[in-house]
Amino acid sequence: MGISQIITLVVAILLIGFILWWFFGKHQEAVGTAAVEQGSQEANIVVKGGYSPSTIVLKQGVPAKVNFDMKDSTACLSHVVFEQLGVNKDLTKQKVTTIDIPTDKKGTYNFACGMDMFHGKVIVK
Repeated sequence: MGISQIITLVVAILLIGFILWWFFGKHQEAVGTAAVEQGSQEANIVVKGGYSPSTIVLKQGVPAKVNFDMKDSTACLSHVVFEQLGVNKDLTKQKVTTIDIPTDKKGTYNFACGMDMFHGKVIVK
């Protein structure tokens, strides 16, 4: 076995390891909580190459708004879809798009970009 074959084998093993880690490894997820002020709560999500934080925790029974701050003009991230709430908002129309989240009962509301490639969730506890 020549040196070029050994290098190719090592690179292939490293690449396979990276792919396995990327798809199956446990990744740290950013979790944010809403700021509660004057009887309502508000959380901010920055849209730039994904959603940051990708998970927001809200308090049950307190009216809530989630603000999507658009910092990325990627076509995929131009819309946010809350399928369970029937919401499909275009984020390019204004810098910050606000969505009201019902907090009358506990639950999880998943959201995704328009192409369903980037995901996040809002948890009401």
